[in-house]
Amino acid sequence: MFVLHHVPSIANQFLADMRDVHIQKDSMRFRKNLERVGEILAYEISKKLEYVHRTIHTPLGYAETKMLKEQPVLVCVLRAGLPFYQGFLNFFDEAENSFIGAYRSKPTTTHDFDIELHYLTSPNIEGKTVIIIDPMLATGRSFVKTYQALLQHGKPEKLHIAAVIASEQGLKYIQENLPPHELWVGDVDKDLNEKYYIVPGLGDAGDLAFGSKL
Repeated sequence: MFVLHHVPSIANQFLADMRDVHIQKDSMRFRKNLERVGEILAYEISKKLEYVHRTIHTPLGYAETKMLKEQPVLVCVLRAGLPFYQGFLNFFDEAENSFIGAYRSKPTTTHDFDIELHYLTSPNIEGKTVIIIDPMLATGRSFVKTYQALLQHGKPEKLHIAAVIASEQGLKYIQENLPPHELWVGDVDKDLNEKYYIVPGLGDAGDLAFGSKL
């Protein structure tokens, strides 16, 4: 079972700029828009977390408020995830952090590919709330492999998946291959092309943010 959150908001403007073939050529603006969408999704996810009462000593007395019971663990999927992740870190600035290097292997003659993982650093996530952060949810394989790799550091109590754009195929795949979770996306696109890129999508988020790779 999973819960999909996809609600129109000001994030649509930032997403439109990221999709626009002319505007997205400005890599600094592209990174900033990724960060902005990360901040918006971080705020929305924060509404689902647990809070406890706190008393704050002000210069003129005491104020009662509610504060996070525990910070989530932020999991950044490198490299395209970095600006998107920064948006989450701006809001969850006391969170523990995991980083994982995931990339597509070279496609075979049938255009299929696998997800290669070559780097992982993480705190203990046993019983914690984990947010896996990657802007593009195309096939869903990188999210599933990331979660499976994280299990060597414990089993989280709650799982959130955050993406800027998801494909319908990718949503179905993670629904079938991840434990119960909540999914937060900026938009959902219908198709994947023969290279498993989301259509209409926005292109290669990593290249747009940081330049093309060999």
